[in-house]
Amino acid sequence: MATYREAKCRLCRREGGKLFLKGDKCYTGKCPFEKRPMAPGQHGAARKKVSEYGQQLREKQKVKRIYGVQEGQFHSYYMQADRMKGITGENMLSLLERRLDNVIFRMGIGASRAQSRQLVNHGHFLVNGRKVNIPSFIVKVGDVITVKESKTGNKFFEVIKSMKAANMPKWVEFDPAKLEGKILSLPARDDIDSQIAEHKIVELYSK
Repeated sequence: MATYREAKCRLCRREGGKLFLKGDKCYTGKCPFEKRPMAPGQHGAARKKVSEYGQQLREKQKVKRIYGVQEGQFHSYYMQADRMKGITGENMLSLLERRLDNVIFRMGIGASRAQSRQLVNHGHFLVNGRKVNIPSFIVKVGDVITVKESKTGNKFFEVIKSMKAANMPKWVEFDPAKLEGKILSLPARDDIDSQIAEHKIVELYSK
């Protein structure tokens, strides 16, 4: 699978808003977007009229970059969402939110989705007692996520144990002392704090 290896802060500048790809750095004055909020490149500061298609495309690219997924996988989420009952755009965001790497991020274990994806890839977590090292694994209501016992002594998780429970969406819970979390419900649209116009993505794929 293709991997973006350039400066991630350029992605925020390209999309015209913070995507919070660098964890805590995004909340400080060191964030490059604070200094240069224009699009990267020689003509980044120039005002350009964006067509309706361009707006739809930029929205799709923004969501892909927020969740760190490639085009083929993103399109498959849309197709799956379209077959589900309910509103396609909201179904698609719910599937993205329920990715295991995003859940680890939402629980406050990883400082960013990229770090959470790395932790999952390294096999640090169990879902219902079974090792899962696939970041795109979709969790279900009632799933219990724990840190693998052999990893609990890791310095990284020792720090997590001493932390207070962070603010997190109401559809998940996490006990830092036990290194255990649970999926309480499916994520609702109101639980997703990113500024996303999912209807534009649906319009793009519906053409």
